[in-house]
Amino acid sequence: MTGKPPGGALGDERLRAGARAALRTLEATVTAVEPIPRGNRKRTAIARFERRGPAVVQVCAEVRWLRTEATLLSLIRDRTGVPVPPVLAAGEHDGVAYLLTAYVAGDDLHEQFTAADPEVRTLLARSFGSYLAQLHDVFPFDGYGRLESPGEFSPPGDVLSPACEDWEEWFREYGLGAVDRLPQEFDPLRSDLRELFEQPAIDGSPQARLYPWDFRPGNALVADDRVTAVLDWEAPLAAPATLSVAKAEYLVADWYVSEPAPLRAAFRTGYERVRPYPDVPTAHRVAAIADSAVDSARRVTNPRYPERDREGAVAFHRNSLEAALAGTHDADW
Repeated sequence: MTGKPPGGALGDERLRAGARAALRTLEATVTAVEPIPRGNRKRTAIARFERRGPAVVQVCAEVRWLRTEATLLSLIRDRTGVPVPPVLAAGEHDGVAYLLTAYVAGDDLHEQFTAADPEVRTLLARSFGSYLAQLHDVFPFDGYGRLESPGEFSPPGDVLSPACEDWEEWFREYGLGAVDRLPQEFDPLRSDLRELFEQPAIDGSPQARLYPWDFRPGNALVADDRVTAVLDWEAPLAAPATLSVAKAEYLVADWYVSEPAPLRAAFRTGYERVRPYPDVPTAHRVAAIADSAVDSARRVTNPRYPERDREGAVAFHRNSLEAALAGTHDADW
């Protein structure tokens, strides 16, 4: 690689060195590196070259996160029709992980989703349902929790291993953790929410499937009314399909529109084209909503676009949790 090295937007010198190592794998002259402000754990930028198309470079000081994401991206592309960017290179340099993927053109769906024609929104929601069902169909696991790619960076086809064998232990920790991260405005609900996870799980040891932690329009690109890429596959989990169905339905439908029933129906229709839609227990829906209400930095997440302020966001999540506790989440069906 020749040309200008990545600038300070990619973080400290170790991260910049990791980015340079990634870009050297392409043996092409870099002309510009443009930062993309997304994600809390990793730094991302678009690299442009003299004689080849652009690429997306990501660097992270936590090697296991990008190693797992690189493995998962390759497996998804190999086994499903879910649109994800091709992996060009993945590795480690001086304790920094890097991931280089092809650049995929498209607009940020988070900004486009609400403004889209209702028929287009329906088609997009249906696509998300189909994508999730494909992931559930081809990625079963024998355990639960955080998935990791063992060993060093390895070629596509490697396995992903879950962290926990006991369903009740993992789900209790997951549910209580999500509830306890909620800020003080949720205190009136907290005891009822915690009670759902302090009692024994009622579903034995359900089959675990891939649970993409941040599967939502905000992590997708769209062009010509179709999804061109689903991005940000970091920190995937293994959990029953009901958990990821509940969370994705919340983030695709409830998140964006005041009358979510049509989008929920479209999401479910897309899912059912691949496999049967599961019945979601109250505890699973509550866990999914609570986990969506705060981000990895413990900030309250902002639904809608344009996004609500913090007060409006708290009210949105609190009302959703109240509806889930009361069993009225689907009352508008």
